[in-house]
Amino acid sequence: MSTGIRIGKTHASRDRSLRVGPLSVRFRPRAMLAALACAAAALAIAVVLIGSGDYPLGPGKVVDAVFGNGNPADVFIVRELRLPRAGVALLVGAALGLSGAVFQAVVRNPLGSPDLLGFTSGSAAGALVMIVLVGSGAGAVAFGAAAGGLLAGVLVYVLAWRRGVHGFRLVLTGIGVTAILTGVNGYLMTRAKLVEAQRALLWMTGNLDGRDWADVMPLAVAMAVLVPALVIGCGPALRMLEMGDDAAAALGVRVERVRLVLLAGAIVLVALAAAAAGPVSFVALTAPQLARRLTAAPGPNLLPSLFMGAVLLVGSDWIAQRAFSDNPLPVGVVTGLLGGGYLVAMLAAQRRAGRI
Repeated sequence: MSTGIRIGKTHASRDRSLRVGPLSVRFRPRAMLAALACAAAALAIAVVLIGSGDYPLGPGKVVDAVFGNGNPADVFIVRELRLPRAGVALLVGAALGLSGAVFQAVVRNPLGSPDLLGFTSGSAAGALVMIVLVGSGAGAVAFGAAAGGLLAGVLVYVLAWRRGVHGFRLVLTGIGVTAILTGVNGYLMTRAKLVEAQRALLWMTGNLDGRDWADVMPLAVAMAVLVPALVIGCGPALRMLEMGDDAAAALGVRVERVRLVLLAGAIVLVALAAAAAGPVSFVALTAPQLARRLTAAPGPNLLPSLFMGAVLLVGSDWIAQRAFSDNPLPVGVVTGLLGGGYLVAMLAAQRRAGRI
C-alpha cells in the first residue's frame, strides 16, 4: 500500500529526496554540511570581532555578555556597542550572498550579481539624493537607499520585459542602467558640498561604523520572511529554471511568476542591505561561487551561499578593523580588494582552461 511518502537516493549525485504528496525536497549531505560549517565559521568570527578592540574580551566573556551575564561593563560594551555592528555584518553578508545566488541562477550567468545589474547603483543614487539634495539624517539616507534600489530593480525588470524576462536581456539592461546611474551619481557628487561629498563617499564605499539596533531590525525582519520564501518556496523551481524556460515549463513551473517572485525577493534584500551598510561590493558576486566550489554541487546552493556571504562580510570587517587598527578602513574597501582579486583569479583560471 502506498503512503504517498517516498525517500530515495541516487548514486550519481548522492542526494536524498523526500516526497510528501506533490512536494519534493532534495537533501544534499555535503551541501548541508558546507552550509553548517559556514554558519559556524560566521558565528565564530563574529565572536572574535565583538571581542576585539580597545577593550578586548575573550570568547567566553563575549558569549556571557551576549546573554546578559558577567560584568555590567562587558554587557554594555557587547550588547549596546559591538553586537549591533556584528549583527548588521552577518545579516548584510547573508542577504547579499543569498541574493547573489538567486541572480546568478535566474540569469544563468556567474557574473549576474546586483553589483553589475544596477541595483546597488540605484541604492547609491537614492542615498545621494537624500545626502546632497535633501541633507537628511541617517534614517532618511537609509530610506533613500532602499527606495533607490527598489526603483532600480523595477526599472531594470520593466525595460528587460518582452513577452517575459530573459536572463541575457536582464544582464544587458542592468549594465545599461548601471552606466546611466553611475553618471547620475557622479553628477550628484559634483553638486555636493565638501562635507556632504565626504559623507556620501564614505557611505558609497560600504561602511559599518556607528550601526545600532535600528539598523538590524528591518533587515532581520525581511530575512525572516524572505529566506524561507526563497529557499523553501522557490528553491526547487529555481533549480528547474536553470535547465531553461522550456524545460521548466514542461515540468509544471510557472516560469514568469516564479522568476518575478525570485527577483523581487532578491532586490528587496539588496536594497535593505544597502540601506543598512551601503553598497558593499563583490560579496554577492563572490559568495555563490565560493559556495559552489565548497559544496561541489550543481544548482543555486542558496543556503551555502547565504552563510558564505555572512562569513565574507564579517571576516572582511574584522580585517578592516584589526589589520589596519591605527586607521580602520571601511569594510567595502576590503571586500572590493578580496572580491576583485578573486574575480581576476577566476578569469585567469577560465582562460588557462581555454573557456574564454
